[in-house]
Amino acid sequence: MWSILLNSNTQWVLLSTAILGIAAGTIGSLAYWKRQSLMSDALAHAALPGVIIAFLLFKVKHLFVLITGAAISAVIGAFFIQGIRSSTRIKEDTAMGMILSIFYGFGIMLLTIANRTSGNQSGLNNFILGQSASMVQSDVWTMSILAILVVSIVVIGFKEWKIYLFDRQFASGLGLPLKGMDVVYTILLVTTIVVGIQAVGVILIAALLIIPAVSARYWTHSFQTMVIISALFGGASGTIGTLISAIGNGWPTGPFIVVLAASFFIISLIFGKEKGILVQYWQMKHHKKQEIIQSIPTSVLKKEVQ
Repeated sequence: MWSILLNSNTQWVLLSTAILGIAAGTIGSLAYWKRQSLMSDALAHAALPGVIIAFLLFKVKHLFVLITGAAISAVIGAFFIQGIRSSTRIKEDTAMGMILSIFYGFGIMLLTIANRTSGNQSGLNNFILGQSASMVQSDVWTMSILAILVVSIVVIGFKEWKIYLFDRQFASGLGLPLKGMDVVYTILLVTTIVVGIQAVGVILIAALLIIPAVSARYWTHSFQTMVIISALFGGASGTIGTLISAIGNGWPTGPFIVVLAASFFIISLIFGKEKGILVQYWQMKHHKKQEIIQSIPTSVLKKEVQ
């Protein structure tokens, strides 16, 4: 294990997945309060056809080329969802489910074609469940720079993002460009998804966006604190999950990262100080005790004191 940690490539990969987890936890908090957790799942699956098409067109496996194709495909998916929601009676969650299934099915079909034409040596299967071991240093740099950019945009405009999420009317009154912020939010979400698909995979990147944010909600009512906790949970999940997958031979990274994120969720569900099961249990027990005391006549209580 120590030899793996001392390997410079492993250290770079661990750093990139940690930054990715922080970015996912940060954007996931925005998606949680925007009530668009399912959107991240739909766009993640919608990104797959773009990866394959970019590979088939340019015949290279350079990460920047592939994630550019993924980003274009995901944005097209977002436009389709918006178009279906605004021009038909179909609800947004139904539209997301439709785009998720159609784009993912199209992506799998293209993946089969790509594997046959390249003798199954394309390595594109890694984009399904993720494989950090297949990343080279240029991939790590690309992931890290984009993830840091995403986090920086959220941090710099944090006050505006908070107003945008919790009081759109007030934000409009302040002169904030709501449509522009909708576009920037979508771009940030898409960027986070496409940056993480090689490490986590198109199937599981949505889990890294959703689970840390939900877990953080069990610890605080403060939006700022929630974003910080969610980023920490995401970063820890990315780092530890990647390390475990690096120990094995050919173990996919995504499932281990998601399992770690799920572990943080279970801990938060039980021990979270705001909504955790244990806290709710003790609060209910204390409340019942107070009800019993209040139901006892005052004269009886005075006699007991005497």
